[in-house]
Amino acid sequence: MRHLFIAASVLALAACNISASDENEDQTTQAEPASDNLADSMASNDDRYLNEIGDDAASDPTQSSDIPDSEERPIMQAQVVLDRIGFGPGVIDGKMGMSTENALTGFQQANGLEVTGKLDEQTRKALADWEKIPATRVVRIPDDWADQGYTDIPEDTAEKAKLDRLGYKSLDERLAERFHTTIETLEMLNPGGKPAGSGPDADATSSPSPTPTPSADKATPGMTKSSKFAAGQMIRVPNIGADKIKPGAIESEDWQRTLASLGVGSEQPEVDRIVVSKAGKTLKAYQGEKLVALFTVSSGSSEFPLPLGDWDILGEAYNPTYSYDPEVLGQGEGKEYQLPPGPNGPVGVVWIDLSKEHYGIHGTPDPETIGRAQSSGCVRLTNWDAARLAQMVSQSTKVEFVA
Repeated sequence: MRHLFIAASVLALAACNISASDENEDQTTQAEPASDNLADSMASNDDRYLNEIGDDAASDPTQSSDIPDSEERPIMQAQVVLDRIGFGPGVIDGKMGMSTENALTGFQQANGLEVTGKLDEQTRKALADWEKIPATRVVRIPDDWADQGYTDIPEDTAEKAKLDRLGYKSLDERLAERFHTTIETLEMLNPGGKPAGSGPDADATSSPSPTPTPSADKATPGMTKSSKFAAGQMIRVPNIGADKIKPGAIESEDWQRTLASLGVGSEQPEVDRIVVSKAGKTLKAYQGEKLVALFTVSSGSSEFPLPLGDWDILGEAYNPTYSYDPEVLGQGEGKEYQLPPGPNGPVGVVWIDLSKEHYGIHGTPDPETIGRAQSSGCVRLTNWDAARLAQMVSQSTKVEFVA
């Protein structure tokens, strides 16, 4: 596994306006580690699924064998499989959309299938080895998620700069990122606060009602937002996998905690080349000529267009800070601010620095907007996809931006 780690304060990147530094005190703490890896206690058991595909696979105690889902979810099942194998469908919500169609297109291209972008019969057959993996599983929210400094993010830039960290606004938001989904999808999978399929007579002690905190005034930093879910609660979630973190694989403990919080594992393919398509809104990653991963992206705008051409990767910054300069961002003169790191920072959890000055590839605080909203010139992915990509690339990886 190849890793780059940029020393603090060595980047000054203007198009996305970032001064990136690796934050040495990532305040996203890790839930209790799973017994066989450094992922949290809500981790999937991919090894069992992959090595023991069969009727006994459902006996995995981390899965939902004791609470069968109330319905089949074929689109979500395809999304969790695609997400596991590197063809990211964006937010996993059980709905067909642009990101899911892009993921299917990438899978079809990688497997020599007719490219339709649809979950057609040939694609279903090609995914048949994964049919035993359910669309959802039931997990218990770790006790140490009860209070992790959840803080409302003020709209005013000056108020943001006063915070120590642009962390998660609520436990709900953190859960959504952990399972590559949305709060609305989690609510749909847990009607009345109970896992779908649990029935009206479910033991209330297994799924405690959350105790919401008062809603925060958006202009007041340091206030926590209310959550619909609570630590200790059993909930149904999209059955994402590929979240195993091999001991010793990640040099930085802070970055390892970030990966665990995002449900991103350490075992990622090393890639020689990535190609970003402006028209297709995709980032494709290759080993030689073999397509091994695809993610939907947002890239460029009329004011800051995607710089077409070939570029190099200079390095990476994990949990970077952000230098806000309104003049650089085309907003006229104004006061500059240094914004703290965190998943709700303007560039999310990682910055991949490019040889094109002021341009990079990074995460986002708004995963639902990927592929739909323009960026300030850079290439933007969901935080979990950006974290995954950061482990695939190195300074030897070539970057192509195409129309």
